Amino acid sequence: MKKVVIFGDGEFAEVARCYIAALPDTEVCAFTVHEKYRKCDELRGLPVVPFERLPELYPPGQCEIFVAIGYKSLNTIRAELCSVCKSAGYRLMTYVSPQASVSPTVSFGENCFVFENNVLQPYVQVGDNVVLWSGNHIGHHATIADHVFITSHAVIAGGVKIGSHSFIGINATIRDHISVGARCIIGAGALLLKDAPDDSVFIAPATEQARVPSSRIKL
Repeated sequence: MKKVVIFGDGEFAEVARCYIAALPDTEVCAFTVHEKYRKCDELRGLPVVPFERLPELYPPGQCEIFVAIGYKSLNTIRAELCSVCKSAGYRLMTYVSPQASVSPTVSFGENCFVFENNVLQPYVQVGDNVVLWSGNHIGHHATIADHVFITSHAVIAGGVKIGSHSFIGINATIRDHISVGARCIIGAGALLLKDAPDDSVFIAPATEQARVPSSRIKL
């Protein structure tokens, strides 16, 4: 029986628990957060354990961790917590829904979460700490770098490259063989027809780059 602890106590953590617990031979043992952020002792019937005590209560050799933190600060908080967990000796779990259509040639890094109805075509490469919410299309030979969050029903065509710490909104569309730089925000419903440099922001219905850099937008 594989044992898993979920880092986080928000909505994503609750949802992740439901999906992971449904896997065969898998048990979600607890939630964990740092002591100063812990608001309760129990969540959805599971203990909320201070991370400072986690190695004592759930040692690294006995369980894995999934870091279920959202896209706040362009995924930097989730990335930092992944590093903290690895430094403590924990293996980071990757979850791929059985209801996702994934080519056997697709590769995933650690701490990825792929929801149902995603389509990942041949030779897609997914880095570490990537979230693919429900119903996205990731075209063949696309590359998604580390620490990316893609919401729902985005269409990412073949050969696209998504840079690290980027955010792709609901129903966004990215044309084939486009490169999206690091820390980019492609807003809900945006249509991207050309390369996007680092720190770009695109907001629907316009297809031109917004004037506000991504570093000044709070997610």
